[in-house]
Amino acid sequence: MSLKHFLNTQDWSRAELDALLTQAALFKRNKLGSELKGKSIALVFFNPSMRTRTSFELGAFQLGGHAVVLQPGKDAWPIEFNLGTVMDGDTEEHIAEVARVLGRYVDLIGVRAFPKFVDWSKDREDQVLKSFAKYSPVPVINMETITHPCQELAHALALQEHFGTQDLRGKKYVLTWTYHPKPLNTAVANSALTIATRMGMDVTLLCPTPDYILDQRYMDWAAQNVAESGGSLQVSHDIDSAYAGADVVYAKSWGALPFFGNWEPEKPIRDQYQHFIVDERKMALTNNGVFSHCLPLRRNVKATDAVMDSPNCIAIDEAENRLHVQKAIMAALASQAGIGNRD
Repeated sequence: MSLKHFLNTQDWSRAELDALLTQAALFKRNKLGSELKGKSIALVFFNPSMRTRTSFELGAFQLGGHAVVLQPGKDAWPIEFNLGTVMDGDTEEHIAEVARVLGRYVDLIGVRAFPKFVDWSKDREDQVLKSFAKYSPVPVINMETITHPCQELAHALALQEHFGTQDLRGKKYVLTWTYHPKPLNTAVANSALTIATRMGMDVTLLCPTPDYILDQRYMDWAAQNVAESGGSLQVSHDIDSAYAGADVVYAKSWGALPFFGNWEPEKPIRDQYQHFIVDERKMALTNNGVFSHCLPLRRNVKATDAVMDSPNCIAIDEAENRLHVQKAIMAALASQAGIGNRD
């Protein structure tokens, strides 16, 4: 049996994703278990985290396992990812050794590595995550790189809980760009578009201009999901028509890809669209819709206090669900017969 990783949800069947969500709901009702008894996970953070680190560490503990946190360049050696490189610079060891050695110690590896924000043609290759998966003899989990599949499942579970059903088909879903003073990663937006279409919802990607449309790979994934799961997909630049009748509003900020690595001229363009903030007027256009965000969120920049404090905001539920879906992911991957090939 080939080793199964959790790099993105497109690699998993709908039945497999449904099974993870079902298990996550069970873990939410009964937090303690033994699915990871005697097992361990290395959590490799190239970028900071609050929710991700906390939920993975606690999740492993609650299932009887142990988590080890590593931060290359801080409490672990800087890592080289390119083959053929003469390593006479700052990097001390190669991923080929790092992943293999960690795989001798632990049963799972989680990786969090954001884009460098210099060259999208390189960042979109997701080199760090794919290199770990290439060399690791144990399953690798994406803790956010250019997608955020753990957030996808937490979001999906929160929606299923709110609507009282696993069947989200026919729900009108708006993924809206929101303003942020900095150009941010597209990972959560890529993932939200992916899971919303995977669940058969009628999805609108709302953004200021065509420059803010997501990478074609994820637009293609979304179109493929619509063909397989039903629902629909459209892009809109009109705020009021996009919000009208929406059942779900999901907000995220991201930088315009045509300016990737050249952010100075993008900023005055982005600054023109601060009115994309999610506020009470826009939410009043919805079908008593719910609002969510992956967090962290800058209040009164991305969304107003009133929206965040509304009973229709499920962002806290989604954040809590990170713990439960990640436990389901770890348990599923760790249960693979004869995990990996440890030489």
